[in-house]
Amino acid sequence: MSGDGEARAKPASIRDVARLAAVSYQTVSRVLNDHPSIRDDTRQRVLSAIQTLDYRPNQAARALASSRPNVLGILSATIGEYGTTSAIVAIERVARERGFSISTLNLPDASPEAIGEAVRQFDHEQVAGIIVLAPQVRVFNVIGGLGVRVPVASLHTGAGGTAESIASDQRLGASMAVQHLVALGHQDILHIAGPQDWIEAESRMHGYLDAMFEADLSTLPPIRGDWTADFGYFAGRELSGRRDFTAIFAANDLMAIGLMHGFRDAGVRVPDDVCVIGFDDIPVAAHTWPTLSTVRVDFAELGRRAVMHLLASIEQQPDPEFELLSPELIVRESTTSPAMRR
Repeated sequence: MSGDGEARAKPASIRDVARLAAVSYQTVSRVLNDHPSIRDDTRQRVLSAIQTLDYRPNQAARALASSRPNVLGILSATIGEYGTTSAIVAIERVARERGFSISTLNLPDASPEAIGEAVRQFDHEQVAGIIVLAPQVRVFNVIGGLGVRVPVASLHTGAGGTAESIASDQRLGASMAVQHLVALGHQDILHIAGPQDWIEAESRMHGYLDAMFEADLSTLPPIRGDWTADFGYFAGRELSGRRDFTAIFAANDLMAIGLMHGFRDAGVRVPDDVCVIGFDDIPVAAHTWPTLSTVRVDFAELGRRAVMHLLASIEQQPDPEFELLSPELIVRESTTSPAMRR
């Protein structure tokens, strides 16, 4: 009874072909549909796997595969932040222009369990690739250990792992902010840093240290914040009694804005008593009192670059070449020379 049933092997699937050829199942589909973007060596590898496995796609399945809309996944752990929102809008726009739709998953936390569940959800949705907007180092460590079979791109410098980093020079931007303060005559400059384990926080802290070392100035112990205006306000109230600094570089605009609010409520004048500079150039930075000096990052361009890199990987085309995106120093009213203080 068992001989005939055991002898009849289960028909190979498109994923079996993809596994043998070491490509994504979407690439197999493109070969079957004679897509012009496939490289010759990849096409031959897929065709060889099809022959080895005796894979025979039925016409209905091929028609479904060729007509199914392509989907890109966005994995985000920074809900509601200006930079993330700007990048996602740009990603969606470019993806639509290239015929892709977007599936966005927001991580409730950066635990391995939450990341693994998100990756499994993307696998269930059969996304063609994933863009990661999760700036914690541990997120990329976890993703790198999951054996993700589709291309992965990231906006964050130092992402590492399997991610292709398409980033702005955060370290340079931070150096520019501190160099601006030094050029104004400040020597005692305090840094309000972002959370530990965040890629941007570490890059911006290194930029602060670079500029202070270059100017041969002593550094004060940095204060670790959480990116929020509430933390900045708390820091401003706590720091209002100190006189060991004349300027502060905050790692993002929200903390800088909260800091100015805290100083004002404590009777400390910005920039008359202390200068403040932020990072990101969020829209409200031009409308605070005083208006906030900061460093501008083109988050929309970062999103566009991420999509272009990801699509090149999906379509097995050469990666587009971009120069590292340079930040821009924006000088407003919150920074002045110590000599100008009344």
